[in-house]
Amino acid sequence: MSSRKIAAATLLSAGLLMAGNAAAEVSGSVTVVSDYLFRGITQTNEEPALQAGVTWNHESGFYVGGWGSSISWLSDADPEISSQVELDAFAGYAGSFGESDFGYDVGVNYYWYPGDYPAGFNDADTAEVYVGLTYKFLSAKYWYAVTDLFGIPDSDGSTNLDLSGKFEFGEGWSTTAAVGKQWVKGTAGTGTYAFWKVGVDKGFDNGFGIGLSYNDNDLIGPDETIVLALSKSF
Repeated sequence: MSSRKIAAATLLSAGLLMAGNAAAEVSGSVTVVSDYLFRGITQTNEEPALQAGVTWNHESGFYVGGWGSSISWLSDADPEISSQVELDAFAGYAGSFGESDFGYDVGVNYYWYPGDYPAGFNDADTAEVYVGLTYKFLSAKYWYAVTDLFGIPDSDGSTNLDLSGKFEFGEGWSTTAAVGKQWVKGTAGTGTYAFWKVGVDKGFDNGFGIGLSYNDNDLIGPDETIVLALSKSF
């Protein structure tokens, strides 16, 4: 097992070892989406994806978890690549500034793409650190890649900024508006592009939820996408 994969496994186990007998809770979800979009770009060639994740939250503010999704973007780019799944491991710490409405979130996310790759292919596995700020219904998060970004040569140091607002109305209803910008380093990168979305979600008392969103970016080509999501939380 490579050092990167060992680091991902350690990321998950370290948080559990720190738990002790202190109060903590586990939450998770299973979701089916009509298209898996990551920063405004399809990861499944505009086809549906199955996703699931689980997070362990400690009362101190520390959290650790994992998330996964079916993908096709690697095999679409090169038929010799067998990877069909993305597996993420993450850990962080979240809290608030005193009694104010301001909150913070810092952590690391590791993206792992298991599978067979042709000789000379630059590893798509990626590690990013992030810092986020929240104020009531507004949030911002900044990401920094400490490895090459998803296999793009010499792209370590790439960054991303997300800004969003979530407004709740009615019983279980919410609407979200978000905009982001990705800066990609490296001669083989796509440079800088922006992406955005608006959506509405409905959650039910039994843990089921449904969401619909409009997504777009400023890259050349067909990119406007309507995404339908069906989920079950636990």
